Amino acid sequence: MNNDQSVKKTLDARGLFCPMPIVKTNQAITEMKTGEVIKVLCTDPGSKRDFESWCKKTGNKLLQTSEEGGVFTYIIQKGA
Repeated sequence: MNNDQSVKKTLDARGLFCPMPIVKTNQAITEMKTGEVIKVLCTDPGSKRDFESWCKKTGNKLLQTSEEGGVFTYIIQKGA
């Protein structure tokens, strides 16, 4: 992630299961400006596939995905 793409908002979706992490992310990202970055924390093991698919469908960019201790972190840049 570039230094100029700092995280604008963090969404804690831990404990939520499909489709709620995507629903909550979609709600949060609509309030953001194009190019802004959101960090999403999630514990749903199926979320990786869900976020990859959702980003492709919506034009948002999945910048980074990581997992540590059962918590998945997604860094997403809002598309146009």
